[in-house]
Amino acid sequence: MSENIERIKCLIIGSGPAGYTAAIYAARADMKPVVYTGMEPGGQLTTTTEVDNFPGYPDGIDGPAMMVDLQKQAERFGTQVRIGMITEVNFATEKGGIHTAVVDGKTKIEANTVIISTGASAKYLNIPSEQRLRGGGVSACAVCDGFFYKNQDVAIVGAGDTAAEEASYLAKICKSVTMLVRKDYMRASKAMQHRVNSLENIKVLYNSEVDEVLGDQVVEGLRIVNNQTQEKHEIEITGIFIAIGHKPNTDIFKGQLEMGEDGYLKTVPGSTKTNLPGVFASGDVQDKIYRQAVTAAGTGCMAALDAERYLADVGVVDEVKAGDYSIS
Repeated sequence: MSENIERIKCLIIGSGPAGYTAAIYAARADMKPVVYTGMEPGGQLTTTTEVDNFPGYPDGIDGPAMMVDLQKQAERFGTQVRIGMITEVNFATEKGGIHTAVVDGKTKIEANTVIISTGASAKYLNIPSEQRLRGGGVSACAVCDGFFYKNQDVAIVGAGDTAAEEASYLAKICKSVTMLVRKDYMRASKAMQHRVNSLENIKVLYNSEVDEVLGDQVVEGLRIVNNQTQEKHEIEITGIFIAIGHKPNTDIFKGQLEMGEDGYLKTVPGSTKTNLPGVFASGDVQDKIYRQAVTAAGTGCMAALDAERYLADVGVVDEVKAGDYSIS
């Protein structure tokens, strides 16, 4: 490991909407933030072909292009964006303490504050045809992408509340929704099951799994297998939504930061503060409910303001800057 240890005011781990928004605010507050992009620079939006629901883009924008815009805006104010993976952290437990992180297993960096924006990764079926057509009709977010399949036939995979809610959402705008449930029952609440069953254009197939997503460049259909009889049949669809859950990217923080049984980081209500002073969490890594780019950006803003106020409190930045914001 390198013996030259860099000391910075603000380390931002992750480069999605939350991380870049935090960087914009932190840089403008002269916190000289350093962003480490992680394995997926730009986050999940880099796998989205069209973003229509982020404010400021009246004609929509390509997901990767939007992330480039956010990065440029952060860099405009002095943010250093570095390609690299934070592989280890050692957070201080006392107020004013110095946090340490290791980059790519070899370079150590010290920081007065850390903003965690590592996001959550959607779970996929991991079959070759599904992976090949991600962005070409395969999506993990009905609210994000459902609009593009208006008046079309789609399918959704999942059996929990999220799957039932997204199926109901799709039923409002799509011609038909075929819901694939792996077992002979749904895990969703009775209320959500009732909602699904009450909608005429939702068809629920139990004991059913995806055998293959059909199509060359875009989704054209689905081959479904009954896992009890092994019988297969095909349906014509133009989009398939995977709703089998998300995994927050929090493994390296286990044992140091408080998190729920599902792995999402816990923050103090009304703030982005974690259980350790000077460590903040924003975006999907702490939000399992909304999971939208705009809400992630909002918490990124909050995290930067929380971090700035913390630095002022421990005497690292001028109080007058942090005092411009009514946060506590």
